[in-house]
Amino acid sequence: MSDAVLLALRRVSKRFTRPLDAAARIANLFGAGRQPQVVHAVDDVSLTISRGEVVGLVGESGCGKSTLGRMAVGLHTLSDGRREWKGQDLATLTVATRRRMQLGMQMIFQDPYASLNPRLRVRDIVGEAPVAHGMTSAAEQDALVESLLQKVGLDPAVARRFPHQFSGGQRARIGIARALAVNPELLVCDEAVAALDVSIQAQVLNLFMRLREELSLTYLFISHDLGVVRHIADRVVIMYLGRIVESAPTDVLFAQANHPYTTALLASAPKLEAKKVSFYAVQGEIPSPLHPPSGCHFHPRCPHAMPRCREEVPQLKEVAPQHFSACHLNDMP
Repeated sequence: MSDAVLLALRRVSKRFTRPLDAAARIANLFGAGRQPQVVHAVDDVSLTISRGEVVGLVGESGCGKSTLGRMAVGLHTLSDGRREWKGQDLATLTVATRRRMQLGMQMIFQDPYASLNPRLRVRDIVGEAPVAHGMTSAAEQDALVESLLQKVGLDPAVARRFPHQFSGGQRARIGIARALAVNPELLVCDEAVAALDVSIQAQVLNLFMRLREELSLTYLFISHDLGVVRHIADRVVIMYLGRIVESAPTDVLFAQANHPYTTALLASAPKLEAKKVSFYAVQGEIPSPLHPPSGCHFHPRCPHAMPRCREEVPQLKEVAPQHFSACHLNDMP
């Protein structure tokens, strides 16, 4: 793994604003004072990904993982902050230059059924982008598609078929082939194996690992499955309520989690072990991300109830080499 930073997100935020409907605008004419609704999906996040690294982004549903991934590849604009690719601020570049550079980062979407155009054949789904961007000619499109299908473990003979003629695992491979068609350096995988059976998940994960070695790829792997992330990631980043609360090498985070939310997240992961059911589990008080065992300072039910936690957002601090955590407990003697 190289130390060169490939992608850097510097204090990025994303806010979605729901405009006022006609009734609210009319009510405002009579002094109702209605305001547009604003959702803070991502709030002041900084993240760097080095060349050749696999970063696992973990968090519960709705914490902003997918939004951050879409911001990374440019599908969402930034409300605040800066996005750098190989040290260059993409916002300062011309549209043509930025579009060309963004080809180096591609996204593999969560739903293999919804992310493929049902009206296009596999040949066009996979081969359209490199032809449109002048990376290959129309005459060479079929050969390129055949090569990519073989690379992801599919028979080139399926290039004339439509997406509805494939299983979920095959569609996932088609999505990977489409992303690889423009020779990217970074793949953002948004729950890329979540919709697959366990056995198919293993095959696709092995494919990701093989492609990483063969093509020197870098991954931002978004998932809520801790087992998957532990298997594939070099570094794990924990996200909660639009913020990053902990970041550490995979082995360190699973062995020595620092933030209360991370501890609760690990404790809530299902485990195959035979043991007696505790009183707390029966009463519904088993530790979970919604009921952290030692309190989370972003959560309104934090048992510490420290005034500082209500007034000041904890910042990521290095608690051990390459281990960062955002928790005010780290400041206490």
